[in-house]
Amino acid sequence: MAFYLYILECNDKSFYIGHTDNIEKRICEHNEKKHAGYTSSKLPVKLVSVHLFGTRDEALAAEQQVKKWSRKKKEALIREDWDLLSKFALKKFKE
Repeated sequence: MAFYLYILECNDKSFYIGHTDNIEKRICEHNEKKHAGYTSSKLPVKLVSVHLFGTRDEALAAEQQVKKWSRKKKEALIREDWDLLSKFALKKFKE
């Protein structure tokens, strides 16, 4: 079974990061307010990034890591700008 890290862009331009084993169902749940939470007051949301993982633990670990990142670093991930992400990994890099 595959698991996904996903990033949504909310209607206020903020990002929501989550993980799931069914990306299509989960996006629908967000947009249909099936779960109270961050996105329920920021609809509609749109999927801007998806990353595949082999286990739920890997996807959850990635979610927890990405949630701590700056907006600029998240935007680099969304654009799949691996060079910029590498620079962000350097502690002395200034945004």
